[in-house]
Amino acid sequence: MFALARELRLAFRRLTKAAGVSLTVVFTLALGIGATTAMFSLVEGILLRPLPFQDPDRLVLVGDHIGGGPNTPVTAREIGVYSKAAGAFSSMGGYTGVSFEVSGKATPEEVDGTRMTAGVFPTLGVRPMLGRVFTQQEEDAREPLAVISYALWTNRYHRDPQVLGSSIVLDRRAYSIIGVMPRSFEFPPADGQLDQTQIWVPMSLTAGELSEEYAGFWGYRMVASLKDGISLSQAAQDADRVAREVMRSFPAHMSAIHIQGDVKLLREVAVGEVRPLLRTLFLAVSIVLLIACVNVAGLLLVRAIRRRREYAVRLALGARSSVIIREAVFEGLVLSLAGGLVGLGFAAIVIRTALRLLPESMPRVDAISMDATVAMFALVLALATGAVCSLAPAFAALRTNLTENLKEGVRTGSGSASHSWLRSALVVSEIAIALVLLTVAGAFLRSFQKMRAVDPGFRPDHVLVAGFQLPLQQYSTHSSVDAFHRAVIDRLSNKPGMVAVGITNVLPASGAYGGAAYTIEGVPAENWKLQFAMFSVTYGDYFRAMSIPLIDGRYFTTDDRSNAPPVVIVNESMAKHSWPGQQAVGKRIHVGNPNKKYPWATVVGVVGDTKLGSPDEPGGHQWYIPAEQPAILYGTEASVNLTSPDGGFVTLRSALPPEQMIQTLRATIAEIDPLLALQQVQPMDEVISNVEAPRRFNTDLITAFAVGALVLAITGIYAVVAFSVSLRAQEIAVRMAVGAQRGNIARLVLISSAKLALIGCGIGVLGSVAVSRMVSSFLFEVSATDPLIYLAGVLLMSAMALLASAVPAARAASADPVELLRSI
Repeated sequence: MFALARELRLAFRRLTKAAGVSLTVVFTLALGIGATTAMFSLVEGILLRPLPFQDPDRLVLVGDHIGGGPNTPVTAREIGVYSKAAGAFSSMGGYTGVSFEVSGKATPEEVDGTRMTAGVFPTLGVRPMLGRVFTQQEEDAREPLAVISYALWTNRYHRDPQVLGSSIVLDRRAYSIIGVMPRSFEFPPADGQLDQTQIWVPMSLTAGELSEEYAGFWGYRMVASLKDGISLSQAAQDADRVAREVMRSFPAHMSAIHIQGDVKLLREVAVGEVRPLLRTLFLAVSIVLLIACVNVAGLLLVRAIRRRREYAVRLALGARSSVIIREAVFEGLVLSLAGGLVGLGFAAIVIRTALRLLPESMPRVDAISMDATVAMFALVLALATGAVCSLAPAFAALRTNLTENLKEGVRTGSGSASHSWLRSALVVSEIAIALVLLTVAGAFLRSFQKMRAVDPGFRPDHVLVAGFQLPLQQYSTHSSVDAFHRAVIDRLSNKPGMVAVGITNVLPASGAYGGAAYTIEGVPAENWKLQFAMFSVTYGDYFRAMSIPLIDGRYFTTDDRSNAPPVVIVNESMAKHSWPGQQAVGKRIHVGNPNKKYPWATVVGVVGDTKLGSPDEPGGHQWYIPAEQPAILYGTEASVNLTSPDGGFVTLRSALPPEQMIQTLRATIAEIDPLLALQQVQPMDEVISNVEAPRRFNTDLITAFAVGALVLAITGIYAVVAFSVSLRAQEIAVRMAVGAQRGNIARLVLISSAKLALIGCGIGVLGSVAVSRMVSSFLFEVSATDPLIYLAGVLLMSAMALLASAVPAARAASADPVELLRSI
């Protein structure tokens, strides 16, 4: 231990004598290690860390495939069937997301909640940190009980340990708090931080939810734990068997629908979509670290070559090569550990910043932290980079002719051929590696630009939106909901500066929408095929508020009430698909399959397509329904009472900036219903910005990595070229002494650098082609092998390489040959 401390002390002393090089190496490594550690914290927290449940690898989500389509949730009826008939699961439960208006002593607010059966908590195997969870008997008795999250307990109840037994008012109904879940508990898994569940209440399915009319509503999910010895494929087969049993109990109007069981690992559902992206980003930051290591290796090689005469003297006096190599390794470790410590601090800053900038599409955000695992990764990374970066230069310096080094001064000659080749290889590798990141960043930037240029189908400027959910206790009928809608429209329409006001249940560009099967009049029942269209229920002047263009026919009017003939508006894509080569206005459709006796609705208008999600997502068929004609969705015999809370979004267009209308909107809603909480009150431009955030984040991060790689590459190229020029001082002096012009000397250095840049760019282009398949899935309307992007990257990289060589070239050209010859 004493010997180790002595070696480290001596290494530190030697490094302080070359403070400039040492600081450069430390900060170069800090940048590479810090960025890689920060990226690793995302990978570890999201992908590598187990879900905070008991036996997380055996937890699965059970769903349906309808008509061979993609995975969908289940119906309310299926929850009971699976619980009794499934044999592959040791426990299971059903759940569905809801939004609660929380009122009482504190300010009313809208929070996300989950209704779930009593079997969910035992399936997950997580106990509350305070209190208990509800039982099956309590769910069957419909007792108003609530389990709250750690976040809600902290923010609303200030961690009051006496919270158990107190009352919380949800949708204006009092619930008793019986438990508080641990801080790490998050279920259902939600992307980002805004949509995380904060309240869990018993499912207590109503008669309406279990009715035949509700049998076709796939709005519930099921979580289950696999039995020991049961594989995922065996569970899928069991789910298929249960699905066939479910189909046998379908009502007559659903006889044409075929479903299959689906079983997916909960982890895959939670993080599967972001795994390829995080792997790509980690690869990108690893490239930055690689360039940093090449940079450090180049600097240490320069230092080792400058000390080669010292090494030669020591070897001639009997020193062993292993001693010199050990010294080099200890110096590298001191530098890398210092860089690692600085990088760890840099990573902590980056992580704290990233948590605020991460898009809402990123799952398990709360699991990202600077913990012991991340710190250990940084330590191992620092030790590895120190060893790798110090060994290669030490061996290269020792591979020199002992007699020659003893005869020559440190500034004579141009160095050995092996040293020259190694320096050139370092420059070429830095250029090639940096070019790969530059082309990838160029493709991401071009892709983001293409997405921003997509027409969303509406004008977001001067539009303010606000979400709301009407509590079922006070708004239990269609007429009470209509009265609320009318009051909102009438009062807001009379406000100064108002252009148009509307209400919709689906907000464009929000990524949230519902779909329904439909039947076209005139299509024989035997030719009917299951197809879905996204539907929106609107009220007021919604289309003008959003500036959705009318292509044919008319918008909805105040005459389209419940006692008027049913009408719908379809988008252009649906019109062309359903009635190719015909005029859609005047045609009729109804919800569901031909066996459903729902009223026919006449198409009265065709509007332009709108993006319901991100602009880079494909559009789809969409139709609009007037809110005062619920029979279109629920049938003429549907109950006047609602079975679930109604909600939507207020959309208003004003001549004033939307930020100035926020208080007007809040005050108007408070006049109508003082307890109603509004959520996500924001300009429509922010809604679009939020849905673009994932691609923007990816682009910004890749671009930042590329800029960092470019800066490191320029620094490394400058250091190596400047040193190479200093080694050629004798050659340059002789050339100038025999008549070479200063311009020729500068050209000589630049041509040498240009040759290396050309080779590096060639290798970099090949590397870019090699990684193109990996990044192509993240691009939108852009090829990963776009020649223009490659050309721009090559030109930029070449220009930067020549710029980095320009200073050493100018210095060589301005040198005094007499002074150079005297210094030899």
